[in-house]
Amino acid sequence: MYVIETRNLSKIYPGVTEVRAVDRVSLQIEDDEFTAIVGPSGSGKTTLLNIIGGLDRPTSGSIAVNGVALNDLTDSELIDFRLKHIGFVFQSYNLIPVLSARENAEFIMLLQKIPKKDRDLRVETLLQEVGLEDKMNNRPAQLSGGQQQRVAVARALASKPDFVLADEPTANLDSKSAENLLDIMLRLNKEEGVTFVFSTHDQRVIDRARRVITLEDGKIVKDERR
Repeated sequence: MYVIETRNLSKIYPGVTEVRAVDRVSLQIEDDEFTAIVGPSGSGKTTLLNIIGGLDRPTSGSIAVNGVALNDLTDSELIDFRLKHIGFVFQSYNLIPVLSARENAEFIMLLQKIPKKDRDLRVETLLQEVGLEDKMNNRPAQLSGGQQQRVAVARALASKPDFVLADEPTANLDSKSAENLLDIMLRLNKEEGVTFVFSTHDQRVIDRARRVITLEDGKIVKDERR
């Protein structure tokens, strides 16, 4: 069974000129993959990532995560499934400004009603893993962009998701911060088996990826394993 499996997945935006953002995409993502989805602007990368993450629904086709058909879930079931099974890292960090790094990282576990003792242990471990053990009580405004994105990675991993979706995670970072973040993600992938799927233009991400899926006009035109 695949972690992610799509079959003839399409997303069509109607209008005077119909836009087929994702066009009959079939792919399988296995456990422990470090995969980059690439392509020019408008190729459908983010739309595909949003459908895989249950943030959007396809017009046609199917999407399954660890054998669970997302198409069959109600909106409330889909929200609950995302909370428990999928981690997200966004280009804009999406941290809560009034919360500390520790509180941002544990936020999803609060929603999951995980006991405080377990939350504390996991948050401390995760923030140590991303090199922020000395910034746990800092709020986002007191952190650099690279540090904020590392908090976002810790938050994405807090729920022990089946995989992490990262949409242009390095786009707002300077070169050194981007390199550091990618090194952390790659280490988590290799040492802890965390599955990462990226949507990216960044050559640094592409160079580290062990699989590169290229989209054009919503279609897969190349799928290269390394």
